[in-house]
Amino acid sequence: MSRFGSKTWLADWIRLHMPSREEMARNRYLAPIAHRFLSPELWRFTRRSVPRGVALGIFAGFIIPVGQIFLAAFLALPARANVPLAAVVTFVTNPFTFPAWAVAANKLGGFILKIDSAATGGAAQSEIASTRWAWLVELFEGAGVTVLVTIFGFIVLAIVGSALGYVFSSFTWRFMVARRRAKRLQLMEARLDQRLGASEG
Repeated sequence: MSRFGSKTWLADWIRLHMPSREEMARNRYLAPIAHRFLSPELWRFTRRSVPRGVALGIFAGFIIPVGQIFLAAFLALPARANVPLAAVVTFVTNPFTFPAWAVAANKLGGFILKIDSAATGGAAQSEIASTRWAWLVELFEGAGVTVLVTIFGFIVLAIVGSALGYVFSSFTWRFMVARRRAKRLQLMEARLDQRLGASEG
């Protein structure tokens, strides 16, 4: 069978661009749970594992700015989600898209909290900056946004985005499978018509 002979082009693309399960199992950051990545169940593309993988990937991508792949892979284990898909989807946030997402998170957080982003300065921001999360504060400040509102916005994006991603990917997967089945039925009908036509001739 061809390397690209799987059910969908999405599965083929992910298999081409993602490391194998053995390679992920050898990763030093995943060493404590590496043996579990060898389970074939976590690498199958099914109607349940695909939406879960998308949802976890979006959640991990928005909830933390670095190390998203490892968080997504870790969360995929108990959720029985598709590991490679969850890892790929985390790239919704990357060095190129992060500034735009940071601005969007700031606007969203400010809208929900009904506060001006400038009001988040002062004591609260100083407290955050004085902790081990100072590097995260600098990262947000480098994008020209206010820390507290933006962090809240990212949390909202992670929750809402993962829910929407689950619903969208679930419907998309079912549509793709139904379309493939319809094509198979059409092909079978065409072959049957040819056989009937040949027998009548």
